[in-house]
Amino acid sequence: MSQSTATETPATPPSGLKSRIDSYFEITRRGSNFATEVRGGIVTFVTMAYIVILNPIILSGSPDINGTVLGFGQVAAVTALTAGVMTILFGVVARLPFGFAAGLGINSFLAVSVVGQVTWSEAMGLVVINGLIIVLLAATGLRRLIFEAVPIQLKLAITVGIGLFIAFIGLVNAGFVTSTGAASPPVGLGINGSVATVPTLIFIVTLVITGVLVARKVKGALLIGLVGSTIIAVIVEAIFKLGPQFSDAGFNPGGWSLSVPELTGSLVSLPDLSLIGAVSFGSFERIGALAALMLVFTLVFTNFFDAMGTMTGLSNEAKLADAKGNFPRLKSALVVEGIGAVAGGFTSSSSNTVFIESGAGIGEGARTGFANLVTGLLFLVAMFLTPLTSIVPTEVASAALVIVGAMMMAQIKDIDFSEFSVLLPVFLTIAVMPLTYSIANGIGAGFVGWVLIRSLSGKAKGISPLLWIVALGFLLYFVRGPIEAMLGL
Repeated sequence: MSQSTATETPATPPSGLKSRIDSYFEITRRGSNFATEVRGGIVTFVTMAYIVILNPIILSGSPDINGTVLGFGQVAAVTALTAGVMTILFGVVARLPFGFAAGLGINSFLAVSVVGQVTWSEAMGLVVINGLIIVLLAATGLRRLIFEAVPIQLKLAITVGIGLFIAFIGLVNAGFVTSTGAASPPVGLGINGSVATVPTLIFIVTLVITGVLVARKVKGALLIGLVGSTIIAVIVEAIFKLGPQFSDAGFNPGGWSLSVPELTGSLVSLPDLSLIGAVSFGSFERIGALAALMLVFTLVFTNFFDAMGTMTGLSNEAKLADAKGNFPRLKSALVVEGIGAVAGGFTSSSSNTVFIESGAGIGEGARTGFANLVTGLLFLVAMFLTPLTSIVPTEVASAALVIVGAMMMAQIKDIDFSEFSVLLPVFLTIAVMPLTYSIANGIGAGFVGWVLIRSLSGKAKGISPLLWIVALGFLLYFVRGPIEAMLGL
């Protein structure tokens, strides 16, 4: 896949107000058109919409140190609001088709590791501090310098690794790949080695239908696959009444993993936005400055490099990256991404960041920030239509992730594997992401591997000093557990 910026121009560019919008977002210049951008924005929303349900499940399920829990409806409302506002802001400022929402790595970290030590408002205060640090790094240009110090081979490896990662996410969320509960093998096919549930079968049907449409170059292939398969899922649920996997009645292995494709009750409800501004910075007093700073350090590292990796992968997939892997308005994109963390903390929706599911919209043809306007507006509407938003089952959305993951894998052909000192760090980057379920871990393994293998192979002169510093930071990040234990944190 070429690394040059797309510059194809349609024969008849739009005129008037439409022309000014086209010029601002560079729609024609990037070889796109309004219909494609709208379609791409819709597809991105459909593949991201699950976050409006999943984020509340994660955040509202964990009591803080005082036993306080966040309300499901409250978290759902602020999740949709923040995602909508940040997606639109990023589209207008950075003019790139990258959707925003609450990052799954950080929200899980908050729910599992942070609120056992502090209150929810104090945890969100740490998220705000994390965001302010990232904004400062971006505004001063340091974040861009780090981004540009990364060799093109690693940038391409990040793209490929993310492709495998999101495909793995899709396979797991669909129940096609499941945990065995054993030390070896840790994962397996379906249930006891076979595809045994109707929802997983729906995933396979969606994957085949969408894959054929993409292979035949049908316009709107991903959107057609998502909508058509959702209709099939609604019919299946109406007939078989499968229900959810997890409910008050217990575990139902044959049920839908997250969203049940049915409409129940009222479709419209007023959002509860009472969590906005529920932020406190009392964690430094409650657990001590050193312990609080270690939590902030983890948040910054995860936020910083997850976003960097995601934006690298998406810009390459959209053919907007140059020969060095950099993309248009890089500094603006990095600043706004930091603002997403601040906004997520301020609204108690957790740090908002670039979503890798945006690759689905890019796969549909989105190339500009205009697609973000569509995605963002749909998120704002979703505040009032949570039942309708949740009608797309995870199994259907997961098929789109696998398709996009396959598309991103194509970047591997542009990596020169003739030197083993390149091959090993690239391999670590690609392999560690899906195997540890973390973009940041894959980037860290690649950075550390690149610095050590290349320098010990006599190629130290070609390594940027910034890359040495970042690799050292990752070493500290990887061993932070023992460090915290030694410090009694």
